[in-house]
Amino acid sequence: MNIGAVALSVTGTQDAGSPDTSSIIAAIRQLRETGGGLPSERELAGKLNVKRHQLRKALDQLRKSGDIEPSRRAAATRQPRHNEDLVRVTNPLEVIEMRLILEPSFARLASLRASSLDIAQITQWSTTRADDKPDEVDLNFHLAVAAAARNHLAHDLFVMLRQIGVDARMRVARATPATCPTRIAQRDQEHQRIAEAIASRDPEAAEAAMRAHLLLVQRRIIERSNAGLAAA
Repeated sequence: MNIGAVALSVTGTQDAGSPDTSSIIAAIRQLRETGGGLPSERELAGKLNVKRHQLRKALDQLRKSGDIEPSRRAAATRQPRHNEDLVRVTNPLEVIEMRLILEPSFARLASLRASSLDIAQITQWSTTRADDKPDEVDLNFHLAVAAAARNHLAHDLFVMLRQIGVDARMRVARATPATCPTRIAQRDQEHQRIAEAIASRDPEAAEAAMRAHLLLVQRRIIERSNAGLAAA
């Protein structure tokens, strides 16, 4: 199937120049099935012979359903700015306690609600490659799981929590560097167990794997905090 055929299928569904959103969505899904990525919004509107506002409405619905990735601009504007006061009054232990409350539930919901694209992204970020920045991979993995839970309010609260957690003022001295190959390999294994449970649609296993992972993170934070106190 080619782009031209898709464009004809869109414009032929209603009066000329007035395709409905569902027909545009169907055409975009057909394009995705060919295995290629989608072009820019401007190019896609031209090839499908639809207005930009019509295309945006269809793309928004596809993003909400998890069929396509969120736009970079939308992702940036959705992230709430964390409050400076929160950084001053909290600490890493409080952050990980909140993560233990939220993230196991996210993993459970993701196993039930994740789209195929969500699962692909979670799986992708569960492994750290040679040219990756380990901290970014870790953050992206957990954000992908949170997004796949399909709860917008909880997701935004989690984004705020992680923004606070990665603030430089919240860091405690590490016993091993963030780039330690052994530590990275261990974390990847923990992430992969979570990803496999989500991909298998196993909510109990996904929740348990996430909780086990975060309990290990909590233990390392406590060890680093105690080491800092001893040094002082």
